[in-house]
Amino acid sequence: MTLETGNPAPTFTLVNQDGEHVSLADHAGQKVIVYFYPAASTPGCTTQACELRDNINSLKSLGYTVLGISPDEPKKLKKFQEKEGLNFELLSDPDNAIQQAYGAYGKKSMYGKEYMGTIRSTFVVDEAGRISHAFYNVKAKGHIDMLRTKLGI
Repeated sequence: MTLETGNPAPTFTLVNQDGEHVSLADHAGQKVIVYFYPAASTPGCTTQACELRDNINSLKSLGYTVLGISPDEPKKLKKFQEKEGLNFELLSDPDNAIQQAYGAYGKKSMYGKEYMGTIRSTFVVDEAGRISHAFYNVKAKGHIDMLRTKLGI
């Protein structure tokens, strides 16, 4: 299942890097960039997170909140956040339920071997709680430039 523009964004409540519960509903009436990444502290995921970190002020000034979601445990997310100076929340989805709800979990292939995992994906949720943009199989490098182009910002 994949999400498309206009679909209601699947709701969620997950634990963040500090062990606190964070819900999509906490951001009702706001624009939210929800991005799914495979694993904290890996090269691609670090590149992607640092691009968002370096551009967070301009995103915030345009009314966007950023939430990163991975299957990592909160302790690993905290270490990643501190090491890279990340200035947005990272959420833990260890059973992949939210990734599945967004269509960001599925069959992947590496070195000719197939396995199930997180599909690097980004979604923009509008103020009404609907998907305004859905991007599957995004590249880690150049992620922010792609977002700016597609969002016209």
